[in-house]
Amino acid sequence: MGLIEIASGSSVWKGLNYYENKKVVSWNKSGKMTYDGVVSGSEGRYYNVHIDKDHPKRSVCDCPFAAGRRVVCKHMIALCFTAEPEAAQYFLKQVEMWEEEEQKREKQHLADVRRYVNGLSKKELKEQLINALLELEEKNNRYW
Repeated sequence: MGLIEIASGSSVWKGLNYYENKKVVSWNKSGKMTYDGVVSGSEGRYYNVHIDKDHPKRSVCDCPFAAGRRVVCKHMIALCFTAEPEAAQYFLKQVEMWEEEEQKREKQHLADVRRYVNGLSKKELKEQLINALLELEEKNNRYW
C-alpha cells in the first residue's frame, strides 16, 4: 500500500489542502523514492518531513500528530503531492469517479424502491407503511 492508502481520510484531505495552498516551503528528492521537505503548519510552525514511497511506514514528520508514531500526517501528504503533482490529480480523479459511481448507485436504488412500492397492493402498501412507522418510532425511542 502507498502513502495515500494508509493515511486517514482526514490526513489526505488536509494534506491536499496544504498542497493546494502551497504550504510546502522547501523539498528535495533525497533518494530514488524518498523526499525530504519542510512544511508550514498551523500557528507559524514548521515541520521536517521525510517520506518513503517504497516503505510508507518509514515516513516521518516531527509534527505533534506523527512524531514518534507510524502514521501518515497531512504534512507527509502535502509533501507527496508537491513532489508528485500527478498523485494529487490521480487522487482527485479517483474521488470524482467514486462520486459518479455513488450517484449511479443512489439512482438505481431509488428506481428499485419505486419498482417495489409500485408492485405492492394497496393493502400491502398500508402494512409496509405501518411497519416502517413503528420501526422508526422504536428506533427514535431508543435514542431518547
